Amino acid sequence: MEIVTGVWAAKALAEATRMDLFSQLSAAPGATVAEVAARNGLAERPAEQLLTVCAALGLLRREGAGYANTPEAEAYLVRGRPDYFGDAVLSLDRRYTGWMRLEEALRTDSPTNFDPEAAESMFDADDAALKANFWKSMYALSATSARALAAVYDFAPVRRLLDVGGGGAAYDIELCRAYGGLRATVFDLPFVCELTRETVAGAGLADRVDCVPGDFLRDAELPGGHDAVLLSQILHDWDEPTNRMILGKCFAALPPGGRILISELLVDDTKDGPLLPALMSLNMLVSTWGRNYTAAEYGAWLTDAGFEGVRTVRFDGPGADGAVVAVRP
Repeated sequence: MEIVTGVWAAKALAEATRMDLFSQLSAAPGATVAEVAARNGLAERPAEQLLTVCAALGLLRREGAGYANTPEAEAYLVRGRPDYFGDAVLSLDRRYTGWMRLEEALRTDSPTNFDPEAAESMFDADDAALKANFWKSMYALSATSARALAAVYDFAPVRRLLDVGGGGAAYDIELCRAYGGLRATVFDLPFVCELTRETVAGAGLADRVDCVPGDFLRDAELPGGHDAVLLSQILHDWDEPTNRMILGKCFAALPPGGRILISELLVDDTKDGPLLPALMSLNMLVSTWGRNYTAAEYGAWLTDAGFEGVRTVRFDGPGADGAVVAVRP
């Protein structure tokens, strides 16, 4: 029952986030059912039911006759907080449509979150709302993961980092904050770069994080002049031949001694877990042409591309739980 009702909990969280319930309760803790209902144009019955579920999920607590945020909700679900996760909640909620067609995806080996006959990938799909929310959600998923990576991998020797497909610049912002000598370049599609420049400027790092427009699939070469390349939550979008091609371009862009980092939710080499990477892999079935790969698979591709010293560093993050790293000899 816990498994089959999982989508109920997810939809309850999405609707509470969509109405900005947690921001409301942050501003007015202890609001009653009647007050929440009136503020959101709801009848009291559904308002009470939604509040009860959010409390049962550990997102709200009773305060007198009303409800208030728990510390977790206050940190992650109140708009404007540094680790606001609501954009990721809403982006993933938009993609439940594809999940409801999972049988079709399984039988056709084809994405169901966009029309493959009309677009090569989700990133080309003609869905402005999905695109607008997607990049915000990627920041929410990536920022915490980037801080975790910065804590377990030493970026001090890196002077110039090329973030391939780094739209939103979450990794670059967090890594530059952690390492004062680091400069970064985001290489992504032109419209993504436009959105990213605003984010970088807002973080006060426009002098250390550049954006170079391009297409890592179609451009013959990646920008040079960097001593490290980062692929954060990129390769799970594509099939093995495409990923090998991307890694070949990364190898060519690096000088001898340059390093590469592949940051992902890594499926166990035995392919029996963990649960989050396994579920994200199935999400790639309905959303992309890829899947979540194992550290061993990435290691083999890196070795074939010419890299050496392959190893994996582990950490805990919502968008990634490990990085496979290697060096160009």
